[in-house]
Amino acid sequence: MIKMLSNIGKYFIMLGEIFRRPTKWRLMKNLIFKEIDELIIGSLGIVAFLSFFIGAVVTIQTALNLNNPIIPKYLIGFTARQSIILEFSPTFISIIMAGRMGSYITSSIGTMRVTEQIDALEVMGINPLNYLVFPKLIASITYPFVIALSMFIGILGGYVAGSFGGYLAPEEFIKGLQDDFTPFHIVYAFIKTAVFGFILATVPSFYGYYMEGGALEVGKASTKSFVWTSVAIIVCNYVLTQILLT
Repeated sequence: MIKMLSNIGKYFIMLGEIFRRPTKWRLMKNLIFKEIDELIIGSLGIVAFLSFFIGAVVTIQTALNLNNPIIPKYLIGFTARQSIILEFSPTFISIIMAGRMGSYITSSIGTMRVTEQIDALEVMGINPLNYLVFPKLIASITYPFVIALSMFIGILGGYVAGSFGGYLAPEEFIKGLQDDFTPFHIVYAFIKTAVFGFILATVPSFYGYYMEGGALEVGKASTKSFVWTSVAIIVCNYVLTQILLT
């Protein structure tokens, strides 16, 4: 318990240190574009693949459970839309990204710690946290675009599965998408996504930067990073849902 509280304190101290002694913009600009390419653009393929089949499975499962002839078919599209926009795209995809992005961030920074490259940055008068973490934090601002793509492809997957699987007519699925639509649900999803993007950039960086030991500990740090990033995402998901939807 004491160690956990100590880590929480170190985490918030780290957040403050990120913005001290900023790196020159000429260098920082290239670092930001590099992180966007590796963390965001590099994730689009797996996000698109998973989202399509998640949307398809949600639609099929809903159709199989709403088999009462009294229940209108368009509710399948309505349920798929609500499930994908409110939870599956922002939360489920973020937990998957905790494995992909989080492991990459922790292992890359942890390897720099093991090979004393972080110590070399400090000797050169560079703030390592600003140099290493700040570009990832800025790159995470574009993370909502990943989730927007996930929502679109997830709903497309549901449409394809529902229509071509014979569960409902295409116009019924579209009617369900439009039925009782609340624009704030999109805002709610993107607020969650922005918070999750911040967590994905900073928690793995924390475990990589403060890692101790040799090469073996890099793998252990990556595992801890994934676990605690997922925990933080789930807890924040609960808190934000209570605040924004109740």
